[in-house]
Amino acid sequence: MPNPSPASSAAPVVVIAPDSFKGSLNAEQVADAIAAGIRRARADAQIRICPMADGGEGTLDAMLSGGGRRRSLTVRGAAGPTLDAATGLLDDGSAIIETAEIVGITDSVGMAVPVTARSTRGMGEAIRALLDDGVRRFYVALGGSSTNDGGAGLLAGLGMQLYDAQDAPLEPTPESLARVARVDVSALDARLAQASFVAMSDVDNPLTGEHGATAVFGPQKGVSADQVAAIDAALARFADLLEAALQRRERDQPGAGAAGGLGFALRMLGASFEPGAEVVARQIGLDEALRGADWLITGEGRSDVQTLHGKAPFIACRHATAAGVPATLLSGAVDPAALPRLAEHFSGCFSPAPGPITLDVAIRDAAVLLANEAEQLTRLKFGPR
Repeated sequence: MPNPSPASSAAPVVVIAPDSFKGSLNAEQVADAIAAGIRRARADAQIRICPMADGGEGTLDAMLSGGGRRRSLTVRGAAGPTLDAATGLLDDGSAIIETAEIVGITDSVGMAVPVTARSTRGMGEAIRALLDDGVRRFYVALGGSSTNDGGAGLLAGLGMQLYDAQDAPLEPTPESLARVARVDVSALDARLAQASFVAMSDVDNPLTGEHGATAVFGPQKGVSADQVAAIDAALARFADLLEAALQRRERDQPGAGAAGGLGFALRMLGASFEPGAEVVARQIGLDEALRGADWLITGEGRSDVQTLHGKAPFIACRHATAAGVPATLLSGAVDPAALPRLAEHFSGCFSPAPGPITLDVAIRDAAVLLANEAEQLTRLKFGPR
């Protein structure tokens, strides 16, 4: 944190650009709480709120804060039954689909069936419905998926068919991919030729292998240690057939292993990959908000060394640094072991906890605690008004 500036008649300009505090407050609520504390210390402050996200839960809301409207779609969830999923239609005519809304790891219905029986078919159904709406440019936020089907479900939702050795149709699930003998892409939606996709993810893993989707991310979705090899082999079998059918090779490209292989399916459709937080920053006009600002406050539920690998607070900080604006990290918790590395980028790293408190209390009182800490930081930064 820089030395306190002497109190002056000039109203400070503060940009607030946090991610959500998962399980507690969404990004806009976090920003509002911080803004309330700032105003208690400096009622004259000009506050610019820019809710952030990095491709996981909350990305849809963050993108829509830059302009657009919600579009509810009835599609299949990871376990098969339909659900009402929110998507977004942006002002420029593009659409945002949040994977966590359709096959999210927080969906108890989807998580109730084995990971080998889950499918991303609903993702393809959402794309097809938006194609019906005239959308031809898609942003797909890949964080928070419960699936590990190599994106077979997404492509099935767009018309691809899978068959076994007896030419019987198969469901696009990991357990079925082990038996796939033929992939028919002749019925893929023809409108995909005019569509473009941006995959929002900072994951650079390939589809298969020791650094692939199953080995690295499968366990958090319910893949047991003795299932990894079999599911990985099933994804490789599917990839062999799909790549031959579409005359593309994408399984080893960075990001193919994102979201249980959804990245692979999107790459097979020609998608480009961008860090989710960078896409959000562009959509919400973060650079414009930082123009002429005196201070940026950002944060997330918990900050550690992973924050520096493309998470929303780090991206916000990087944009602030480029604009010559000091950035302060205010997160629900900050890993003490990560402080030396975080301090290389942020001008101060803080948690709103006033002392030893339980997680339940921290979640319940997050807005009050954030406002209190933001007030004190503002007094330190700008002095009293």
